[in-house]
Amino acid sequence: MNGKSILSQMTPYKQGMQIEEVKKEYGLTRIVKLASNENPFGYSSKLQEQLPNMLHDFAIYPDGYTAELRTALATKLQIEENQLVFGSGSDELVQLTCRAFLYPGVNTVMAAPTFPQYKHNAQIEGAEIKEIPTVNGYHDLESMVHAIDENTKVVWLCSPNNPTGCLTPKDEFYSFLNKCPRDVLIVLDEAYYEYVEPGLDPDAINNINNYSNLLVLRTFSKAYGLAGLRIGYGVGSEQIITKLNVVRGPFNTTSYTQKAALIALEDESFIKETYEKNKFIKETFQHFLDNIGWSYYDSHTNFLCVSLPVSGNEMFAYLLKHGYIVRPGEGIGCPNTVRITIGNKQDMEKLQSIIQEFKRCR
Repeated sequence: MNGKSILSQMTPYKQGMQIEEVKKEYGLTRIVKLASNENPFGYSSKLQEQLPNMLHDFAIYPDGYTAELRTALATKLQIEENQLVFGSGSDELVQLTCRAFLYPGVNTVMAAPTFPQYKHNAQIEGAEIKEIPTVNGYHDLESMVHAIDENTKVVWLCSPNNPTGCLTPKDEFYSFLNKCPRDVLIVLDEAYYEYVEPGLDPDAINNINNYSNLLVLRTFSKAYGLAGLRIGYGVGSEQIITKLNVVRGPFNTTSYTQKAALIALEDESFIKETYEKNKFIKETFQHFLDNIGWSYYDSHTNFLCVSLPVSGNEMFAYLLKHGYIVRPGEGIGCPNTVRITIGNKQDMEKLQSIIQEFKRCR
């Protein structure tokens, strides 16, 4: 099948409903968006303070090498600068990885459900997709290893996984890595890394030099609160990073975005505060769900994928009328669920009362 035929069978990414759209349709004055796993606590106050000083030099192209942020991040992660690549969010890095490593006649292995852009971009490149069903929301690593053959070029691990939130245990991750052929690229997507309890993450970047076929992706969109600015990064061997830079556009991140990420990176107290608030509010919401008898996946993120007695679409519609936007599971591979971003304390308490009313009406 040629490239044009593939595109004719695909559909564009469909984003969740936007706040102004919902206000207009339902005549509401306030909307709580809990659909895209954004940080409800905003972003670093240090960035807010620096905003007036960043509004200049828009007529000049950005630094295509991202030098200042590259140096700071390499120092923080204790890696070499040539082991970093930057993208317009980690979304673009997924796209670049597919462009650099996939083509007709090869295949790629991933979980199902998982972040849909892996499959979407692999299809565009004409690669065969091998999807391995998750087990209780976790990657089935043993089955994924068995799916690898001589034509496999890329394996995707989303950990914590989106949309389930499940974290691959550290020992299982390294066992998996050691079983994989070294000529197969293993992509570990850690978009929600900052929400993982310390000591539970696989510490993959610190072991990057031991696995020449490992690429780790992270983003400033989630815990750092810079989703609207679009910047993420990948860490891997110089050989992998060079290939990604070959297919990367020369100015794919803006000057403004680079400066914002640099300031955000320096504010470790904001990340710590975000982690602690999210943990407390999520545990409170989990306790509420336990009390009403609704189950949920084991999440190590800032969202919960909640199982329902009705379809996700029905629950989505009910919450939408009450001013809450969530993500119905039918559209993300988890039927009869909704994925709910953990919001602030006040909004989550109101959500609980709306859910209670829903239960009473049934």
